[in-house]
Amino acid sequence: MTTTYRSAAAHRDVERWCTDRLARWPVSHRTMALTTCAGRTHVVAAGEETGPQQLTPRVVAVPGTNFNAAASLPLLTALAARWPTYAVDVPGQPGLSSAERPGQHRLVRYGQWLQEVLDEISPGPTVVVGHSLGGGIALACDVPQLIGRVLVSPAGLTRLKVTGRVLAATLPWLARPTEARSATLLRQMHGPNRQPSAELVTWMNLLARSCRSSLAPAPLPDATLARSRRVTNVVATGEHDVFLPPSRLTSPASRHLGVVVDTVPDAGHLVVEEHPETIVTMVAALIGTDS
Repeated sequence: MTTTYRSAAAHRDVERWCTDRLARWPVSHRTMALTTCAGRTHVVAAGEETGPQQLTPRVVAVPGTNFNAAASLPLLTALAARWPTYAVDVPGQPGLSSAERPGQHRLVRYGQWLQEVLDEISPGPTVVVGHSLGGGIALACDVPQLIGRVLVSPAGLTRLKVTGRVLAATLPWLARPTEARSATLLRQMHGPNRQPSAELVTWMNLLARSCRSSLAPAPLPDATLARSRRVTNVVATGEHDVFLPPSRLTSPASRHLGVVVDTVPDAGHLVVEEHPETIVTMVAALIGTDS
């Protein structure tokens, strides 16, 4: 296993940013720490007062590479207004969970980890919302209480596309991070003419200074993807997603999951940041189908 952080001080800086941002979040919430097969796992719970707990499906959000609950508050705010919502910090990603990363077969191991987490925090009907890496983790997870997945720009179906423009923005950001370079990289991940939030710029700048970024995972085995068809899957991506555009996801989503990709107009890779209300609509439609 390898650790996420460049130093102990860097680890503390990231934890402080996440803790401070959650403390300033005006939505009523609580946090918990679970002991799992992948190490300590931090969970944020919000919206628990929404509806009768035994009847209302719970929504579990799994962020993408380099993201966590604290960096995903627009989506969590929108989800928690409708359903009991739980956001997990993925171990081995920057955040408040364990810093150690799994080795080979990363998505499969993460799928086992998420199964363990769901059994602990959401034993009843559950919808998982997974973005990017989180989408691949969701695909690798199969538990009886899972009634569906909303997979946003998901890993696990195909390899990510990396363009020259993305590399041109990424390499300087990694070599000598500044807020300007962080903003430039984020603009590559947003839809056209959209500016990144100040919070995300600060986060990405801290990330480059503090962490070793992980590579995108390989696609999941065919047998794992075949099992994932047991429940309803919704696959969506931004019209201008630089890593997983609609053209790249259409064939594998149809072949492995039997679904058509929903294209979110004017959005980039960070659909969950740009259009959280669209994700809420997708979850609502899925729950309406299965409830």
